[in-house]
Amino acid sequence: MTVTVQTSVTPARLREFFHASSIALVGASDTSGWARNVFESLRTAGFEGGFVPVHPRHPTAFGIETRPSLCDLDQAVDLAFVLVPTDAVESVIHDAAVTGVRNLVILAAGFGEQGESGRQLERKIVNRASEHDIVLLGPNGLGFINAPARVAPYGLNIAPPLIAGSIGVVLQSGALASAVLGFARGHAIGLSLLISMGNEAMITTADVIEYLIEDPATNVIALFLEEIRQPARFAALAQRALERGKPVVAVKVGRSPAGQRTALAHTGAVAGDDAVVDAALRQFGIIRVRSLEELLVTAGLLSVSPPLEGRRMGVVTASGGACDIIADRAHDEGIEIPEFAEHTVAALKDVLPPFTNAQNPVDATGYGLAHQASAARPITGALEAVTHDPNVDFVLYTGITVPATQPPDPLPVEQRLDAQAALIEASPIPVLSALTTCSEVGDYARSVLLPRRISLLAGLDLGMTAIGHALRWQERRRAPRARATLPHLASAPEWLRHRPAGVWSESVARDLLGEAGVPVVPGELVHSVERAVLAAERLGYPVVLKVCGPSIGHKSDIGGVALNLSSATSVQDAYKRLPSTDGVLVATMRSGGHELLAGVTVDATFGPVLAVGLGGIWVETLRDIALRVLPIERADALEMLEELRAAPLLHGARGGEAVNLESVADVLVRVADAAAMLGPSLEALEVNPLWCNARQVEALDVLIVTREA
Repeated sequence: MTVTVQTSVTPARLREFFHASSIALVGASDTSGWARNVFESLRTAGFEGGFVPVHPRHPTAFGIETRPSLCDLDQAVDLAFVLVPTDAVESVIHDAAVTGVRNLVILAAGFGEQGESGRQLERKIVNRASEHDIVLLGPNGLGFINAPARVAPYGLNIAPPLIAGSIGVVLQSGALASAVLGFARGHAIGLSLLISMGNEAMITTADVIEYLIEDPATNVIALFLEEIRQPARFAALAQRALERGKPVVAVKVGRSPAGQRTALAHTGAVAGDDAVVDAALRQFGIIRVRSLEELLVTAGLLSVSPPLEGRRMGVVTASGGACDIIADRAHDEGIEIPEFAEHTVAALKDVLPPFTNAQNPVDATGYGLAHQASAARPITGALEAVTHDPNVDFVLYTGITVPATQPPDPLPVEQRLDAQAALIEASPIPVLSALTTCSEVGDYARSVLLPRRISLLAGLDLGMTAIGHALRWQERRRAPRARATLPHLASAPEWLRHRPAGVWSESVARDLLGEAGVPVVPGELVHSVERAVLAAERLGYPVVLKVCGPSIGHKSDIGGVALNLSSATSVQDAYKRLPSTDGVLVATMRSGGHELLAGVTVDATFGPVLAVGLGGIWVETLRDIALRVLPIERADALEMLEELRAAPLLHGARGGEAVNLESVADVLVRVADAAAMLGPSLEALEVNPLWCNARQVEALDVLIVTREA
């Protein structure tokens, strides 16, 4: 639970927190596994600052003299790791205030995660800390690891070596930290910070993201999210990270609670909670991944690779099978494997064995690796040739091999690595080195790869996925963002304030769309068969009749719609068959063109969300939907239309009529404005179908459902 507090958790304050030069361990005891873990984690990280164990009864801990309480310190420490029971935390905060300790990590559980009584206790300790300008991490958290600064007050065991790098990892789960550290170590991926957030009672995930954006030691931000708190701030920070060139990669698990959606609207059925999360993260420029492995491999690639400026990939391997795997995965990721230029082919023929083909992907065969004459191996020569090919933007290379253990004579291996590292460094385009499978690198491999700044993608499958993510992120960052030329509407009409909650009559819903500037198909509300005929003659045949009135959702379910009426007689007959309601809407019948759905529902986390897709009968059949969190600009609306699988139809595929997408995008922005007019009373607004062709865009049917604000 997040509590509003007086203490300002700024990046500057967190820098002090994460760079503590003196640490007290409150509750330190040789018999405590937690205390032993914290002490050993500090040792593994190479912590060189002051360390003071604190315990009221044990005179020593880990061979070091203890102090009975924080009040007995000779001087304040920068940070205290608190291991006391839940009911003793408040007294430790009091002692910290007396001594001048400004930063605490609270391990104890039994707070906000335990129901209302725990939430009350959590509010109490946060308020007490805030009164004394003390910053808390937790409670119910494991601490943090700042690898470059060698500060690791952390409650789980850290297996050495701890590899410093430029990836900041934020975990809304404590126990997963060991798995993250193990995978990072096994694949020589370096971290700048790893933090277990606990209950986020004071320091929140958003606070840490903001710190990492400002942190010069961090180039990539990796998140494990169970929920997205402070969504507006989260979105703003994602935009700032994108502008700063710091990729944010995230695993988002679980499904958010169902939003306040009406079952009467199709939009709620097709815009599921996780689909909204997926669309929102993509909209914010965040790379969403499926697993911890994908998280770390993607973040690892982004942390060490120069920008990938294009999708044309050269491939140099020692296996035909690897070439096949890479080609298939490249197709999955939309990566091109182009033909080489003539001079590259000639250079390859000079270095490859005669029984190989000088083509992309390059298969140097096992001979290419077995030929061990220094750096002059065929696979190395092939790499040098491919890096100078004008048709290639980057190279995927699988020629880095290191034995599992140090050989009796390591000189040839290390000389070869020196030559390969120099070649990769001198390459005019990025070279991405990869293992064929997701195998761990051993101690010897780490010892020779890290000093040479050689990074190996963890297998071809995860590696290609990471490359695809990196390319999409670069493209997102480079894409120009056109601003909307339409002014957003500032206020709602006065009559909206008096509308009752529930399903609106369509005639009133049409009025709201008109206020927002959404073009609506011509129509008239009538209350007699005679008026219906007169309206039809004014509008021009054919027409459609639809019953109107509050609480009517799907009119067709009650026999409340009559289509394609082309004469006065057909209008009279149809009117008499309609169920009795508050009125009948007579509207012009449209044919041809394309039918879209444009609907807004309210997500529990992100608020109003616009869904666009094929409308009419295709909505729930094809589920071809693009989503955006509101507000949007015209550029967002155009992107949504292009994302649809049906986009070729809108462009006039197979001789069909192309739709004026600019006009459709303008109307989508207006639909979003109409939803915004409803404010907190919005439950659902749906235009289905939104009819369009090369010249027109019109709302043919609209459903609005509101709730008590």
